[in-house]
Parts: sequence; structure tokens; C-alpha cells
Amino acid sequence: MKIVALAGGVGGAKLADGLAQILPPEDLTVVVNTGDDFEHLGLTICPDLDTVCYTLAGLANPETGWGRAAETFHVLENIARLGGEGWFKLGDKDLATHIERTRRLRSGESLSQITRDFCRAWGVRQVVLPMSDEPVRTIVDTVEYGELPFQEYFVHRKCEPRVKGFRFAGVESAKPAPGVLEAIGQAQAILICPSNPWVSIDPILAVLEPSAICHRPSAIRHQPSATVAVSPIIGGRTVKGPAAKMYAELGITPSALAVARHYGSRLTHFVLDKVDQMQAAEVENMGIQTLVTNTIMRTPEDRRRLAQDVLNFISPL
Repeated sequence: MKIVALAGGVGGAKLADGLAQILPPEDLTVVVNTGDDFEHLGLTICPDLDTVCYTLAGLANPETGWGRAAETFHVLENIARLGGEGWFKLGDKDLATHIERTRRLRSGESLSQITRDFCRAWGVRQVVLPMSDEPVRTIVDTVEYGELPFQEYFVHRKCEPRVKGFRFAGVESAKPAPGVLEAIGQAQAILICPSNPWVSIDPILAVLEPSAICHRPSAIRHQPSATVAVSPIIGGRTVKGPAAKMYAELGITPSALAVARHYGSRLTHFVLDKVDQMQAAEVENMGIQTLVTNTIMRTPEDRRRLAQDVLNFISPL
């Protein structure tokens, strides 16, 4: 079964890893959010892309889920000592990724080509693609400070400002990266990973789906069989990240049902945790098939189990 997984952040990376444990490498393509990307210390940083790649390569920090295992921070510590910005934690191993990526981007290479080469160097056999080679930047509209670049909101201000909305700068002219539409056209299912719907998945959908400005055809609506989403909200909370806080500040009660409503008619299937099983009937009333299972992924075995549950759920198609 060929799967295209839409992913961003730690939750998306974990489920992608679970799928990678089961599927032949040629049957899994992971399309990753790049709305979180930004320029820092003169370097192009791609947090979600690197988290997915490091996780698939077995290089990710097992404690944080992001960054590299057994990392050191000597460069950052000395930058801060010299009066530079030290608020975004770039480890010494991680810096090598950003330095080489930036060098190659400045020489005219595309982000998708660079990512493909990095994956080959790290031993990642699955196809990992940025959502676009053109820059798209997530902007968070906040009560206290107005519009903030995503990393300013997320890391520097620690998600403390109250959100009013989001926009994706540059999305009107951004095209799906080479290989994205081809993978979707060959897939039996699209899997929306348990990533933040507002800032991890919506930027991908904004690139893939029609725009009122440029009238692009929708990639998602041409998917062959199923679009299934796994809820990142469990019992009204998120395992990691500010998605539940964002829902509440936007006047929406955070829940698995709210996630299903967020994606709406895009979905044919939806996966929610056992603690939210009472919401399954309401999701099914939307015309969406549901699977209730344990969606917590604490270990690699948990990732594999959830991935297998999802594949079994959609395999009759």
C-alpha cells in the first residue's frame, strides 16, 4: 500500500517512523511542513523537515524528539557569550546540517534536492519531501504583539501570546515540491499525521489545495482512495505543542471532534484515542469512518503499533 504522510513536528515524525518500520521504503513518501522554516544567525533552519529526517535516520534526541542525540551546544554557548542570539537551540551536530543546507541553497540548489541528498547520507530510504521549494512562512496573529513570525511566537516567546489567527506568507506563489503531486497520484491513501492542524498541516494543505488567488488544481481532491487523519488532541490536550491552547484561544473547545471538524470533508477516515471514544459517533455523523485506538506514542514499538492500526483500518480499500 503506497502512503503519502503529511507531517510536521515531533508527533508527525513519530508516526512517520512507525510507518517506516512496516512499509517497504518505496511505498512511503513523507511531505513535510516548511512553514516553520526561518533564517537565523545567517542560516536557513528547517525545524520540521530536520525532525522528520533525524527521526527516520535514528539520529533524533530521544528525550526531546527534536534535535540530535548526544548533542553538544558549544557553538551556541559561545555565540551567546559574545552577545549573539542564543534563544533558538542549535546544537553543534545540528549546525552542520544548517550550514551545508544554506551553502547549497545559496549556490542555487533546491530544498527538495538538498533534502534528498541529506537523507541518502543519513541512510533514510523513504522519500522525504518539503511541501514546496519556494519559501512559505507561517505568521501568527497575536493579541499582545500583533503578527509574529512562527519561531518568534513558538520558541522565543514560548507560545505565551494569545493567538487570533494565522497566515502563510508566500503561499500564493508556492508550488508543491517536485515529486509531491506524483506521489499523491500513485498513493492508495493520504495520512495526516498527529501534527498541529493550524501550523503544521494547514500550511501543507494551503500549498496542495486551490487558492482563491492563483486557482491551482487541488492535489488532495485527486487522491485515489482515502484521506485519514490521526488526532493530535487526546482528552482535550496535546501530548506536545500548543495546538490545544490555539483551539481554546480561537474560541473552539479543544477535542478530537474539533480536529475532525477542522479537516472536515477532506477526510474519509479519522483515528482518535480511546479516552475520546464518546466523540466517535459525532465524527461518524459527518460521514467519516472512525477508529478508536491507543494513539500515544512513547516508544518505537508504540509508533509501529499505531501505524499498523491505521494501515489495518484503511487496508480494505
